[in-house]
Amino acid sequence: MSSILIVDGANVVGARPDGWWKDRAGAAARLHEQLLVADVEFDVVVLVLEGQAKGGVRAGRDAHVRTVHAPKDGDTTILAEARKAAERGGRVVVVTADRALDARVHGAGATTLSPTWLLSRL
Repeated sequence: MSSILIVDGANVVGARPDGWWKDRAGAAARLHEQLLVADVEFDVVVLVLEGQAKGGVRAGRDAHVRTVHAPKDGDTTILAEARKAAERGGRVVVVTADRALDARVHGAGATTLSPTWLLSRL
């Protein structure tokens, strides 16, 4: 059984007051690099990026990290990724602090963890 961690890139980056708002693409690139070496016990990590952050990381797979560029809002893409993963079976966890998104992904068969949980492993 596979395990998938879906990361709300905007939400995780926004959890650290490190000046990310001055360079959203750079902040996304830093998060991507950290996810490549993060101490997480998931087979696949899906990083969802939206808006200017998409300029920091190309869409596609790097090792166990797959980056997805949201065509519109990130929440819709995160929900779609969670649904697809849940339909395939296995463990699906979404990292977000967005309460509305939390409720939606639970309805799709995923669970959630906070950005703080992920940041402590980077």
